[in-house]
Amino acid sequence: MTIKPLIILPDPILRQVSKPVEQVDSEITRLADDMLETMYDAPGIGLAAVQIGVPRRMLVIDVSKEDEEKAPLVFINPQIVASSDERSVYEEGCLSIPDYYAEVERPAAVTVDYIDREGKQQTLQADGLLATCLQHEIDHLNGVLFIDHISRLKREMVIKKFTKAARARA
Repeated sequence: MTIKPLIILPDPILRQVSKPVEQVDSEITRLADDMLETMYDAPGIGLAAVQIGVPRRMLVIDVSKEDEEKAPLVFINPQIVASSDERSVYEEGCLSIPDYYAEVERPAAVTVDYIDREGKQQTLQADGLLATCLQHEIDHLNGVLFIDHISRLKREMVIKKFTKAARARA
């Protein structure tokens, strides 16, 4: 397993729509392992493949608490097929937008169809933090960032700050 470098805002790859995974093979399971290793190292609770520069429809999540056993989940070609009318608000952050957090309102529960790391079709009903994390990571697969869910003024300030930082690093 390899820890991959994270793609940071304002890198344009973060705005790309990821392409579907054609088949689950050793390359895809290796990618899943690398993504989990990278997510745990960051540390984070979710990571989309595009965040390590691979625009494929794949994400990993682990919302277990620090004192609990790890519970990694791999979602290949995930798709939200239902969401609740009830809403919830979580303070979200993103490994591609380090050290910035904002409250985001999303559906409180979702149903997601996906393929697991064994290549089997699955359906998961999620609520709470897992539902929020799934929506956040699936947004990444569609080129959407959590800052797209906050006010335009706040979003522009964040983009300006990260663009300036990227220029300073270059």
